[in-house]
Amino acid sequence: MSSENSKIAVVHLPERLQFEAKLGNDTAVLTYTMHGDELRLDHTFVPDAFRGRGVAAELVRAAIAEARQRNWKLRPLCSYVVTFFERHPEFADVLASGS
Repeated sequence: MSSENSKIAVVHLPERLQFEAKLGNDTAVLTYTMHGDELRLDHTFVPDAFRGRGVAAELVRAAIAEARQRNWKLRPLCSYVVTFFERHPEFADVLASGS
């Protein structure tokens, strides 16, 4: 992780069903729905000015950390999240069966 990415603070906002990173006056989000102990990661949004800087990856990593802590499974529905897990098989332990 670059030093720039290490400054990205991601917070989990369960009341909004999302993980969020404040980027100056902008906000990047990873939204989800809950189904039992499964988080269905359905949409990632990063403002244009912050794309290509690893922000979306940090959002997914925060979801992975939360899933591990709470014994949840993740089901990627967002195309970015699907690609993230394809590129990072080391995180497959948190995927819901059939993902």
